[in-house]
Amino acid sequence: MLFYGTGVALITPFKQDKTVDFETLGRIVNHCMDGNVNYFVVLGTTGESVTLNHKEKEQIIRYVVKQTKGKVPIVVGIGGNDTAEVIETIQQTDFSGIAGILSVVPYYNKPVQAGIIAHFKAIAAASPVPVILYNIPGRTGINMTVETTLELAQVDNIVGIKEASGILSQMMKIIAAKPDDFAVISGDDVLTLPFIAAGGNGVISVAANACPHEMSALVTDALTGNFSQAREHHYQLLPLFEAQMADGSPAGIKAALHIMGKAENVLRLPLVPVSAKTYGQIDAIVHKMSQKIGN
Repeated sequence: MLFYGTGVALITPFKQDKTVDFETLGRIVNHCMDGNVNYFVVLGTTGESVTLNHKEKEQIIRYVVKQTKGKVPIVVGIGGNDTAEVIETIQQTDFSGIAGILSVVPYYNKPVQAGIIAHFKAIAAASPVPVILYNIPGRTGINMTVETTLELAQVDNIVGIKEASGILSQMMKIIAAKPDDFAVISGDDVLTLPFIAAGGNGVISVAANACPHEMSALVTDALTGNFSQAREHHYQLLPLFEAQMADGSPAGIKAALHIMGKAENVLRLPLVPVSAKTYGQIDAIVHKMSQKIGN
């Protein structure tokens, strides 16, 4: 499987004037590669893709491709609730250096399962690279069922799913019945350990922006059956997993990166930075972790 292990749901760092901070983006990409991550996901939820314009998206894709120099695969988030528009975006995208796309279940218009199937079949037929499905009902307002996922897993060019329903039993049912070459990837940092123990193939991680080495170690140990060591990493990271979501993502991880001196604590409206209370909690967690791991 190409999309196996630790993927990073890459943030889009902004300067104080809210323009894209490419220099900081490059440092974070290099930081993550030094931390042994397996692939990047750009222009996803964590990347604040919905507030980036077309030109900015193109620039970010090209910049990350240039920074990675082919060392790790790159997945680009291309999704939406208008199938024709998603296909048009795919047709207009330069896929040189891109290994796949991540496409979210359509949001707001709440299609039935048959509509979800038709939507993703059309995207798979249009895409020149493999497609990873993205199920996150907390954001889309609709859950893609086990039956729908397994039907789509049989479609040529659909190679996996980022499962962020938070329903472990649903994830397990997909894992139990999926084709061998279909990747089932956790979309929740906090569920990574039990998810892999149940047979999952890794995670697309928010926390890995800040702690790539520790997240990669957790995933590698779990995938190789070293669950004693994986648990140590999990419980070391657990406070961050929870705090980074307290005021929503990516506000939490941007606060952590700001505390670490790696990025400005700037988001684009309607997202805002975490509250002072949450910032203080994340600050305490980051400093405690730094002392423990010697960074």
